[in-house]
Amino acid sequence: MLTLQLNKYKIICIVSMLALSAVQFFLLYKTYRLEDEHVYQAESGLIVQDYGKSIRNDKLFPGGEAIMNSYVYGNMDRLEQIYKTDRGRYDSLRLQLSQRIFAALRKANNMDSLLPAFVHKHKLKSKLDYALTIDLIELNFEGDSDVVLYDRRTDGPASGAIIGGKLRHFTPQNQIVHLTVSSDAAHSYRVTFNLYVDSATRQMDILTGMAPLFALSLLSIFAVILLFYLTYSKWVRQKKIADMKSDFINGITHEFHTPLSAIMVANKSLKTEGLLENKSKVGRLTDIIQRQSDRLKTLFEQVMNITSLQSLQLNRTGQSIGLLLDEIMLDYRLKLTDADVVLSFDHQAKQDLAEVDAFWFTTMVNNLLDNAIKYNRSPKKLITVKTGGDHRRLHLIIADNGVGIGEESRIYIFEKFYRGKENGVHSTGLGLGLYYVKLCVDAHRWSISVESEPGKGSRFMITIPL
Repeated sequence: MLTLQLNKYKIICIVSMLALSAVQFFLLYKTYRLEDEHVYQAESGLIVQDYGKSIRNDKLFPGGEAIMNSYVYGNMDRLEQIYKTDRGRYDSLRLQLSQRIFAALRKANNMDSLLPAFVHKHKLKSKLDYALTIDLIELNFEGDSDVVLYDRRTDGPASGAIIGGKLRHFTPQNQIVHLTVSSDAAHSYRVTFNLYVDSATRQMDILTGMAPLFALSLLSIFAVILLFYLTYSKWVRQKKIADMKSDFINGITHEFHTPLSAIMVANKSLKTEGLLENKSKVGRLTDIIQRQSDRLKTLFEQVMNITSLQSLQLNRTGQSIGLLLDEIMLDYRLKLTDADVVLSFDHQAKQDLAEVDAFWFTTMVNNLLDNAIKYNRSPKKLITVKTGGDHRRLHLIIADNGVGIGEESRIYIFEKFYRGKENGVHSTGLGLGLYYVKLCVDAHRWSISVESEPGKGSRFMITIPL
């Protein structure tokens, strides 16, 4: 259920981020387009002003009209005669003549010197390129107007005949002049030409100018992502805590199963016919009931305060670890009803006297034994409790042949409420067992290590200074 809710929340976050990014991208794109339309607008206005003055009563560039007049008027009568008698021949002739006109105009083009002069005059910073093109030349014969000599739409190229300049990218944004010069008189001509002016680094100039806007946009997206992440992380933590508390309340009786089972079994044994006559057995059973009753009382108090419990207040006394383990094993075996569990104790430590809180030591060992049985699918569940060491320290080892612990789970096993799921074995407990173990170890200032491999069991070793 938690995973499903987290996935829904992730999807909502991702969709929201994509929507925000799309809006940001759209706004940036529109801003770019707006900048693209208006960049160099001031420079273009100054160039248009000077260009207009330089070609007043002229065409294309200073001296361009004289060149065109010499070719057009010098061939006007011939063109008119051929046009009226042989249209096929006229088409061939007009193309040849238009190419000769363009060649002469290119040779005489002086815009290469005029444009830098305009830039220098107005101290423009941009490095500008230009293109001077002709779109249309039409002749006006006697009785036949608008006879095409050249038309870029039919004769190509699509951008028109290029007379001068290195600029090759023509757009409405960099077209600063579009002029048609004509006359209504017979035997005249009309010409339409364009001047395009732009920087070779136009796009980079625009993007550089928009850099603060890009930075602000990225910063806002990053801030929203960070806000989403912090909110999501906090929500996940709160959700997990709420779910863990819910599991804790619903399954709280599970933690009391060990002492209650021992008390119930001991009480049932006391009712066995003839047992009352054996005072030593009765004494052992009543001792078990007393120990487990005390344990149940203490456990109840600790569980009720588990949410605020961060450290233990220990009541340490000098104890023989071997004798303490004997009592724990006796009580634990009493509650075992599964014949497939083989619990063995191998006490090899020569010296085993240590300062120990007996209650928490018992809690620690019981929880390690519980886990050894709980996470075990072997036909014969083998659990070994072993001691060893030297005169300085004692090693308490609890090993099993269970399902083992994966590397990913191993870093979380001592966390409060963490419940492992190894090889399909899912715990129904509260996830407090190994938390209690680590709490006890840390409070005693001992150390614990874990060796485990999935499918081959686990080995917990607790080192106790003597």
